[in-house]
Amino acid sequence: MVDERFEKYKILIIEDSLFNQTLLRKILQDKYMIETASTVQKAMEKIGTFEPHLILLDIILPEANGFDVLKNLKQLEHTRNIPVIIITGLERDEDEEKGFLLGAVDYIKRPFKNAIVLARVNTQIHIIEQIRMIEQLSLMDGLTKIANRRAFDIQLQYEWNRAVREQSWLSMMMLDVDKFKEYNDTYGHRHGDFMLQTVAQTLKQDLQQVTDFIYRYGGDEFAVLLPGLDAPRAREIGKKLVASVGDMLFSAVGEQNLCAHTISLGTATMQPQANQLPAMLIERADKKLYLAKQNGRNQAQCE
Repeated sequence: MVDERFEKYKILIIEDSLFNQTLLRKILQDKYMIETASTVQKAMEKIGTFEPHLILLDIILPEANGFDVLKNLKQLEHTRNIPVIIITGLERDEDEEKGFLLGAVDYIKRPFKNAIVLARVNTQIHIIEQIRMIEQLSLMDGLTKIANRRAFDIQLQYEWNRAVREQSWLSMMMLDVDKFKEYNDTYGHRHGDFMLQTVAQTLKQDLQQVTDFIYRYGGDEFAVLLPGLDAPRAREIGKKLVASVGDMLFSAVGEQNLCAHTISLGTATMQPQANQLPAMLIERADKKLYLAKQNGRNQAQCE
């Protein structure tokens, strides 16, 4: 039975021997997606289109020195982070050492032994999985289970650059819970945490047809990115969210003397230019949020 965890991982075998390609494919293809290349030129083409998670590299190639290929892979921006297992028939310890010094993560000796090939490849895939998990956790807010400020900064830069290229609109919203500090101080952090979780889940539910880019920006403040949406559409969504999240908070925490079951929200929209910075969009949304607070809270102020 195929382990579904491994189906998404792709391995590129750079090996000039068709016989060895076939052997390795037979050993690995039940768990992984496999592509092969018999020359360095074809390998570089495959890397660009196939985008492998792991490379198996024969050190002895007819038109190139495998160690030079490995060195080149570790110097190029788009390949340096792809782990490489070297395939070798060489017996000298110095050759293995050289491979490790140039950045290889492991080696497989010929003739191939199925169990050893699988074990060494599986080890590297598990390492990749662990790294991915750590990266995902570092981009997630532990309390609300939505993306965090770091993830926001990364995605904003990406969407900004794309909007510059495509000359498209980029909108965002900043919002927070009205008088949250007073509520938190009065009823305790447990109730405050529950309120923030309620806001996050309501945003996810209400925006699921519009965007996935919802973030806990910090404290009780949330940010939403709306790529491709102009000001009227962002304004419409913002006003609906004030009512929807407010209703959900009222239902969740009940009517209190404190105005802690409403939110204030600001929206901003730009058509980014190459000579501008993403911080401009944040500043404009933040100013609108501040205006919503000044004008009595429980409202959206929009461009």
